[in-house]
Amino acid sequence: MDLKDLLSRHAREGRIEWIGLRPARLAPVDEVRAAELHEDGLAGDHHGSGGKRAVTLIQAEHLPLIAGFAGLASLAPARLRRNIVVSGINLAALRHRIVALGGARIEISGPCAPCSRMETELGFGGYNAMRGHGGWYARVVSAGGIAIGDAVASISHAVD
Repeated sequence: MDLKDLLSRHAREGRIEWIGLRPARLAPVDEVRAAELHEDGLAGDHHGSGGKRAVTLIQAEHLPLIAGFAGLASLAPARLRRNIVVSGINLAALRHRIVALGGARIEISGPCAPCSRMETELGFGGYNAMRGHGGWYARVVSAGGIAIGDAVASISHAVD
């Protein structure tokens, strides 16, 4: 097997576990069961600027790691201010790939760096607790509805 074949293999599909909308810059995150994903981002999210950073995702599997590094017993996804939490599939392995996300299609563009607000949100060392686990940003290839429980699956390599 060559590297291209290995990079296209996933043990299973992922799943949307959580969806959050940020109605304003510093406002609390609203947890929702479903949302419409448009080319500029999630409907109702203030950050809908489109482009390669239209939506942010983070691995459910990373939440306990971040909590542990921050010295917390647990961590609610809303505290990290990402839009979508997925489980079961490695987002890093999906970089530069077209991904089915419910009824929408996205391209995973790059890693999200933590922001300095994590020091306030997670406490002393919160910024470093998220390093390497801050999630991914993506552009929307085709709009569609998403909901908790929807599948997350690699479709193909991104086309320039």
